[in-house]
Amino acid sequence: MIELPAADRRKLRVTKLRGAKYRSGNHDCIILTGGLEVFPRLVASEHRSAFGVKTISTGVTELDALLGGGLDHGASTLLLGPAGSGKSAVAMQAACAAAARGEAVALFLFEERMGTFHARASSLGLPIRRHIESGLIRVKQIDPAELPPDQFTHLVRLSVEEGARMLVVDSVSGYFMAMPDSQALSLQLHELLAYTGDQGVASVLTLAQTGLVGNMQSPVDMSYLADTVVLFRYFEAKGHIHKAVSVVKRRSGAHEDSIRKLTFNETGIVVGPPLLDFHGVLTGAPARAGQADGPRGFRRT
Repeated sequence: MIELPAADRRKLRVTKLRGAKYRSGNHDCIILTGGLEVFPRLVASEHRSAFGVKTISTGVTELDALLGGGLDHGASTLLLGPAGSGKSAVAMQAACAAAARGEAVALFLFEERMGTFHARASSLGLPIRRHIESGLIRVKQIDPAELPPDQFTHLVRLSVEEGARMLVVDSVSGYFMAMPDSQALSLQLHELLAYTGDQGVASVLTLAQTGLVGNMQSPVDMSYLADTVVLFRYFEAKGHIHKAVSVVKRRSGAHEDSIRKLTFNETGIVVGPPLLDFHGVLTGAPARAGQADGPRGFRRT
């Protein structure tokens, strides 16, 4: 993978401290006017806590059914698919549903500008702006080329300590590409998701794959880190491009194994019935299953 240019990373390491226990390893630090700020490496095992597992709704009944009931507090969900396939929209929908229940949400934008973010939410009829004004959703735009990974972890910890019950990261793709050592960043994300899980926070992360149809490639494999993986795909049918969504992994329980059509309009996200009349949808060029009528959710012309 070609690494993108990024700002210089300053790290601090304690190699010896007689008579006292210290945090080993490298810790990101920045030089500010008036001094030095250090962001200690996160160790999730130091923040264990007991909580009851609770399933929460995404606000879309059909999507909840696909997920086997919805998202879970204390679990991480990875939204995986090509650009424009609906990952960010579903993440915003989950955030709005949490805010509507009165739960605080910390939302970090790594690629999208605030203006585009609000325009997208408005086009879907999502009341993001109202929840931001009420303080239930806190949005922070991040420049991944300028932010050390431990500083991002520090921001997440502050959000959780201030009461955030849902973490949304959109997306980790650019963040990975801006880092000089993606393997080390994978370990940091592992610790971060372990920490949010122990705190009972529902984490939703998006990861963009390269390509649009056919064989998809990810800048890094995060599927093993996430408790739930939701897969988004484009597919062609009758001369039109459509979107599909499916759940391929959920550690906390059973989920649907069907593939459903996904559409968006001014009223929000629409998840259709299972695409029973197609096979090979995930390849991008499905074949009809031999039935005379068009697939559910489509109208023959």
